[in-house]
Amino acid sequence: MTEKNLWNDSSTRRDFLKTSTLASGAAAPLRQPAPPAAPAAGSRKDPYEIAKRFNRFLRVTDVTDGLDAVGRADLTLMDPAIRPLWMGMRFFGPAVTMRVIPTNRRMPPVSVADALKQHSIWSRMGGWHAELNPHLKPGCVIAMSTGGAKECGYWGSNNSLDMMSRGVAGIVTEGYCRDTDEVIMQKCNVACCGIGRTIIPGRVELMEVNTPVGIGGAMVRPGDIVGCDWDGCIVIPIEVAEEVLAIAARIAIDDKKTRRRLYDRLGRKPDETVDWESAAEYFKDLL
Repeated sequence: MTEKNLWNDSSTRRDFLKTSTLASGAAAPLRQPAPPAAPAAGSRKDPYEIAKRFNRFLRVTDVTDGLDAVGRADLTLMDPAIRPLWMGMRFFGPAVTMRVIPTNRRMPPVSVADALKQHSIWSRMGGWHAELNPHLKPGCVIAMSTGGAKECGYWGSNNSLDMMSRGVAGIVTEGYCRDTDEVIMQKCNVACCGIGRTIIPGRVELMEVNTPVGIGGAMVRPGDIVGCDWDGCIVIPIEVAEEVLAIAARIAIDDKKTRRRLYDRLGRKPDETVDWESAAEYFKDLL
């Protein structure tokens, strides 16, 4: 039966495609692609140990070049609108992810006596479907997707400082941060897409913790390494993290060497950014 006759035989398009596939010699229908999964436990080194090494001597740009070298160019760059709140912020750490979405219901008006209870009221209304705290470990990075939520200061001066007190290395969100005068003064490591004014109740709901999410156009899975400095935020898939680390270390040392020579040419006093000897000593097992 010809292709034309198949279409005229009142078969559906799906039937036609199936028949064509079988006729071409395929043994079985094509499988649907599997959803993105978290890295398998026990298949590699502890991501917290790997992340510690990214935190010495490496910039986001060094690591980005390493990601390019292993074929992940552009795939792991978060939207450049997601920026650290203050210059000098830098961190790398395994992701603990949060999925927050806009709500479709309002908070009821509250009395003066209940003004301080808005978050607990929202909790009783079911605004939190998951708990973050049990997943936190010193050195982790909280990575939050917001599902396109409008202005909502999910992170502010109080809860971001609470996260720092628990050893969280940083917070990366495609949403907003509020109380930013205090967040900056406190040197809380928050990278966000904007500065907001409002509180959580009646605006967003926390749906899931520690599942794969999309943040600023990049996939982030629990245990992937998230990095941030003034140049922006990136994700390092854990399965290539050690290879990226080795390449980024070489790139960083070469850059420091080159700039040291330029410092000398300009008569400029060397600073820590051109201390290639210390970087080479630290990464000597990778060179």
